[in-house]
Amino acid sequence: MTSGNRQEGELGYSHRSVLLDSAVDYLVNDPAGNYVDCTFGRGGHSRLILGRLGEQGSLLGIDKDPEAIAVAESLAVEDARFSWFHGSFAEIGLALDRRDWDEVNGVLMDLGVSSPQLDDPARGFSFMRDGPLDMRMNPQQSPSAAEWLAEADEKDIADVIWRYGEERFSRRIARLIVARREEESIETTRQLAELVSEAVPKKEKHKHPATRTFQAIRIFINRELEDLEAGLQSAVDRLKPGGRLVVISFHSLEDRLVKRFMRDLARGPKLPRGIPVTADQEVSAFRLIGKASKANAEEISDNVRARSAVMRVLERTGASNTTQGSA
Repeated sequence: MTSGNRQEGELGYSHRSVLLDSAVDYLVNDPAGNYVDCTFGRGGHSRLILGRLGEQGSLLGIDKDPEAIAVAESLAVEDARFSWFHGSFAEIGLALDRRDWDEVNGVLMDLGVSSPQLDDPARGFSFMRDGPLDMRMNPQQSPSAAEWLAEADEKDIADVIWRYGEERFSRRIARLIVARREEESIETTRQLAELVSEAVPKKEKHKHPATRTFQAIRIFINRELEDLEAGLQSAVDRLKPGGRLVVISFHSLEDRLVKRFMRDLARGPKLPRGIPVTADQEVSAFRLIGKASKANAEEISDNVRARSAVMRVLERTGASNTTQGSA
């Protein structure tokens, strides 16, 4: 199941969609259905989905990134079955309302930062390439990473790095950031990466010391986990019976959230002991499809970023119209 696909962005940065074929295999079960690609990126998954759809099928692509939307606009010109929405997948309900879609046959979420975002130094996502310390998926919204670090309290910085990066030296890093910004502005990825390397006393083998800090700040700046929680619930609320939610995550914080959300829905409503229930109340409206999937060795060899990918699939069974939020 090697993707092998290289989708070129306008700036020449390529993206290879992870778990491309298997994700679409799980997602598309009706060629005439309506589907949503919540993280359009450079269109790798979207193009394959369109290839599986018939003339009556439709696909909506959603993305925060204006550069991704520029690619989506071109695809919409090429294929009338495709349309796009510029925004977060937390707004999937609004996006569907604008299309007059009450329900959909499938929703795909390919989480995290895309290869073009990581590879372009101007976006400021990577500690491996020097550039402005930005990290915004939508540069038109929210403060940049540099702006936030210039103003945030030391405790808030430490809390973000610990909560979203699980970095045990978060306090040391935050203390040095606050001390350093009194001497000079922290405006580039290289400055932050070098500062974190200086603050971390013990280095992990095969892992840059700034990895967790960059991940944490990026997640916080883009409200990734908050948007994920909202997006998951909005997605299942709009699934048709037999419709599927397919989610690919790339780090443990995302995957734990997705796993818990899907597991709780598949278990059904939690009712107090001793309360009599009908058969309908005992049956969940959702079921898990298979076990968590990971990229195989061939795909990892072709795309090293695939090594941390985990895919989970949830299906609405139609047993009930009641959904529960994630616990």
